[in-house]
Amino acid sequence: MSGTARMGSERITVFVADDHAVIRDGIVALLGSVPDIEVVGTATNGLQAVEEVIARAPQVAILDVSMPELDGIAATRRILAARPQTAVVILSMHSSAQHVFQALEAGARSYLLKETAGREIAETVRAVHLGRRHLSGRIAEIVAESISSRRQKSPIESLSEREREILKLVADGHSSAEIGRSLALSPKTVDTYRSRLMQKLQVTDLAGLIKFAILHGLTPLE
Repeated sequence: MSGTARMGSERITVFVADDHAVIRDGIVALLGSVPDIEVVGTATNGLQAVEEVIARAPQVAILDVSMPELDGIAATRRILAARPQTAVVILSMHSSAQHVFQALEAGARSYLLKETAGREIAETVRAVHLGRRHLSGRIAEIVAESISSRRQKSPIESLSEREREILKLVADGHSSAEIGRSLALSPKTVDTYRSRLMQKLQVTDLAGLIKFAILHGLTPLE
């Protein structure tokens, strides 16, 4: 283990874990030059990181997402289970929404790309130490785009009000004739709606429509 340590209770204590020496030492050097931050230790794998963070109790832990022995996401969960007051920053080369959401769901307060970490690391440490989440501009854009895409692709939101109404009645067990009488439509028109619903929802039979309606709260599960 290597690292820098400076006395001073007002400094934010930080632990750095990365199996790539160049990146690890570069972060340590960057943070070591910042007056209000103190690096208290480093690790080269996930298991060592968990043990050292629990033992040293730093205020912030910076973890590489891909490490031997234990990856950064699993290490985050173990660290926060034992020491929830430590703020975790995930460092990664991956910018996919899946990686970002996995880190945030594990409890990380920040997700930084290695390519921009040099410019953002000190600001990030200060932000998470204050209890805030901190996402770099690019990561914030990825998260926003993913949320927007999920909303646009939500099957339930692609249905019109009439389609939802017919889907609910179908799922409740009503026949096309009964639905037609209820909504002042011909049975043939109701059948056309049913066919359109199956196409939109990518299901092939009545059971699929019922399952969809239950999963999206259109009809109760009894």
